[in-house]
Amino acid sequence: MATRFSLSRSIHFQPVCLIKPSSSSLLPKPSKFLSYPYHSLKSRPCPLWSSSFSLCLLRSRSHAKPPHRSISSVRSFSNSASSAVPEASSAAAVMADVETNPLLKEFYFPPFDSIEAEHVRPGIRALLEKLEFELEELERTVEPTWPKLVEPLEKLVDKLAVVWGAVSHLKAVKDNAELRAAIEEVQPGKVAFELKLGQSKPLYNAFRTIRESSDWDALSDARKRIVESQLKEAVLNGVALEDDKREEFNKIEQELAKLSQKFGENVLDATKKFEKLITDINEIEGLPATALGLAAQTAVSKGHENATAESGPWIITLDAPSFTAVMQHAKNRTLREEVYRAYLSRASSGDLDNTPIIDQILKLRLEKAKLLGYNNYAEVSMATKMATVEKAEELLEKLRIASWNPAVQDLEDLKIFAKNQGASEAEDLSNWDISFWSERLRESKYDINEEELRPYFSLPKVMDGLFSLANKLFGINVEQTNGLAPVWNSDVQFYRVSDSSGSPIAFFYFDPYSRPSEKRGGAWMDEVVGRSRVLSRDGSSPRLPVAHMVCNQMPPVGDKPSLMTFREVETVFHEFGHALQHMLTKQDEGLVAGIRNVEWDAVELPSQFMENWCYHRDTLMSIGKHYETGESFPEDIYKKLLAARTFRAGSQSLRQLKFATLDLELHTKYVPGGSESVYDVDRKVSEKTQVLPPIPEDKFLCGFSHIFGGGYAAGYYSYKWAEVLSADAFSAFEDAGLDNDKAVKDTGRRFRETILALGGGKAPLDVFVEFRGREPSPEALLRHNGLLQVA
Repeated sequence: MATRFSLSRSIHFQPVCLIKPSSSSLLPKPSKFLSYPYHSLKSRPCPLWSSSFSLCLLRSRSHAKPPHRSISSVRSFSNSASSAVPEASSAAAVMADVETNPLLKEFYFPPFDSIEAEHVRPGIRALLEKLEFELEELERTVEPTWPKLVEPLEKLVDKLAVVWGAVSHLKAVKDNAELRAAIEEVQPGKVAFELKLGQSKPLYNAFRTIRESSDWDALSDARKRIVESQLKEAVLNGVALEDDKREEFNKIEQELAKLSQKFGENVLDATKKFEKLITDINEIEGLPATALGLAAQTAVSKGHENATAESGPWIITLDAPSFTAVMQHAKNRTLREEVYRAYLSRASSGDLDNTPIIDQILKLRLEKAKLLGYNNYAEVSMATKMATVEKAEELLEKLRIASWNPAVQDLEDLKIFAKNQGASEAEDLSNWDISFWSERLRESKYDINEEELRPYFSLPKVMDGLFSLANKLFGINVEQTNGLAPVWNSDVQFYRVSDSSGSPIAFFYFDPYSRPSEKRGGAWMDEVVGRSRVLSRDGSSPRLPVAHMVCNQMPPVGDKPSLMTFREVETVFHEFGHALQHMLTKQDEGLVAGIRNVEWDAVELPSQFMENWCYHRDTLMSIGKHYETGESFPEDIYKKLLAARTFRAGSQSLRQLKFATLDLELHTKYVPGGSESVYDVDRKVSEKTQVLPPIPEDKFLCGFSHIFGGGYAAGYYSYKWAEVLSADAFSAFEDAGLDNDKAVKDTGRRFRETILALGGGKAPLDVFVEFRGREPSPEALLRHNGLLQVA
């Protein structure tokens, strides 16, 4: 997913996530996954399929004007800002710590190899002291001009966005107790600063003066969008609230930040907590060699030094590669049930129970909405999106109607097939049977076994093919430049992106493999730094953007490279689409460059657009090379893969629609503390979005990080909203002729110059029309999903 950037609502970009549902997967669909809600930029969780993806903007808020400080005081810690620093510490010791702290040094590529938990408290506190002083100076000297308002404001928020972004990123990919504790301690100070910034009346009034001036019409589209966005965000941040109401609003924001972070930590800890040790290979009959290798490798890491794929022991976890393999391939129905129940009940009991956190989050969001004059939190969410609550509900219902009967037929087909195979459970399939029998039916119907395709999708070949496609479509070159920037793990790869002349235009990190002991699940794209004229490093050319791409696919096992499922291939393409919008922007106004200020329900357009190329013959053949023999992907299997694209499309569509509908229901009609529980709402929504009812113990909501730990609250519908845009955008290439190289290149350049280049500097509907020549239509999405005739 992508993230919106707003000075007044956020100071750190969160990753965009992608989760793609395979027809048999229990995980959400590929999209973006979540991050922490109170950074300037926030990661967006990907849809709930097999991979998760996150790119989100965190909001920066600001409340009362800080007391005046001298410049010298910025260099030391005030009592309020550094209560955790021992009183015995001398000023000299504190200064020495500040001067050696990697978070406080000037950097372009964050020093990920040297940032430790011990640096977070003093580093963030010192930075906040400095920024509070700068904010006070800006408020004192502000004028309603670009150089005296927007430029210093962009510089101010960028400092926190970059530093907090580095810390938050490490928490997502290298989590540990010390880092958690440090972030938890400094987060209230960060949120307080964001509130001061977001509620700054001097800055708000200056933006209003620009908006009302006679020079307004002379401003560029990008600058108009910045001004209008800042005014809207300031109101949503409570700038118009006075005294008691503002204090109440700020307490809510602080509490929501804590709750959101705790929610995500509970999900991670609950996921890590489950381990199933298996010593009898008969118990895991059906698991493919790759899954057995991973389970044995996990066992080795847990102290079973002699574990092997052939003889075990094996450890099953709830991490995506392990969980998905069991659900799709384990013949042991009892094992599938145990793992399914564990997954659906994550973080729903004991010390890790997220139920009270969900209740409190929903209660506080509703209180926040009422304070701002809205009826419910969904209206607050939609205030900065393309859609309205009514339009989102209308789209979801249209897609639900088109998907329901095909989904009913999907289940009937599954029952018939299982019965023909002699399965005792055929007449009464349970939720833990669906993925397993779906895979068997897919194999039977299309003669495709996803596990048998893995040898054709080695990570190095997939990346080479992806970069070749990017060169063909967008005229860019991507080359690995490991060693150019510090990394947090030896598996992380670093790349430079150059234009046709060879000049660098962007950089990105790629962290591909699952590390369940320390790394958040899912897949996401995140911003490190954005393109900016004001933040130029040489005083002339704009600062170049840098991105993160993070996935959680199966790591190399033994001497084999990472061999990917087709779903994992789609996930990489998806995340790269997000990264492309961040990296190929031509906006020099930093506040609307790349994914910044792009409406949340449009930000998935480039990511979901890129997934379509996985079904393009030439592209698939370029990435599908057998890792041992070099043999090309078989033509007959490609045709079967294409035919299987719409397999169980109705069921997959309904799954996403269930998440989106449940999200809106909780944020529009649900009354926290009323007679209904959140699980009652879940069951009610399931009646019209799930052909096979959920089990009574289903506590999926306790792991629904997209809306409770990330930026998708009252916004999960955006996956489907943006899917309409992305499918229609890809249909422009179909209209031009996918076999016509010149037409594909010409259309690709037009896509780059509009969708990827204009960023948040122009309304997304206007950008789409500029590319497509008309407004979007859902026809292409329904056609791609095989649901057009039904609709």
